[in-house]
Amino acid sequence: MNIVCLDMEGVLVPEIWIAFAEASGIPELKRTTRDEPDYHKLMDFRLNILREHGLGLKEIQATIAGIDPLPGAKAFLDELRATTQVIILSDTFEQFAQPLMKKLGWPTLFCNTLEVASDGAITGFRMRCEQSKLTTVKALQSIGFETIAAGDSFNDLAMIQASKAGFLFKSTEQIKADHPELPAFETFDDLLGAIKAAL
Repeated sequence: MNIVCLDMEGVLVPEIWIAFAEASGIPELKRTTRDEPDYHKLMDFRLNILREHGLGLKEIQATIAGIDPLPGAKAFLDELRATTQVIILSDTFEQFAQPLMKKLGWPTLFCNTLEVASDGAITGFRMRCEQSKLTTVKALQSIGFETIAAGDSFNDLAMIQASKAGFLFKSTEQIKADHPELPAFETFDDLLGAIKAAL
C-alpha cells in the first residue's frame, strides 16, 4: 500500500507569503521555509511584521483569492490521485488553504491553524503536531503504508528522507547542492514519472 505525500506551496501553488509580500509592498515577508529552516522562528517573524503594519487575515485572504495553482498542477494531481492515494502535507493554515484546495479539486490536506482575534488580527498559530510532515509520514508507515514524498524546502527534507522514495521539486540550488542524493525535478511530467516508477 502506497501513499504519496506532497508539499503544497512551491510545489502545487505559488508561495502565499511571497504573493502577499508583493501585494503589500513588504519585501521582508518574502522569507519562506526555503530561507529559514526554523518554522516557529519564521512565523514569529511574519506575525511581528503583520502587527507592525496593522495587517490581518482579511488582507492575506484577499491576496490568496487571486492566486491560481502552478500551471499543470491540477492535471498532475488528478492523474496522481487516479493512480494512488495522495495527501498534501503543508505548514500552511486552514484559513489560507481553502480557496486553493477548491481550485485543485479538493485533495486531502493536513495543515495547521491560525489564531485570529475578532478584529481579524492574527495573534498566533497552532501547529497540528511537532515536525508535522515527518510525524505524519511515520504515522502512515506505522499503519501499513509505504510513503513516497516530494517537496521543495528545508521543512520537507525529513519526510522525503524518511520515505521509501523521495524527490525534490522546484527546489533551490542550495538545497539541491546540499542533498545530491535526492533526485530533483523541475516539471510535473518528470515528477509524475518518478513517482509512478517508485509505486
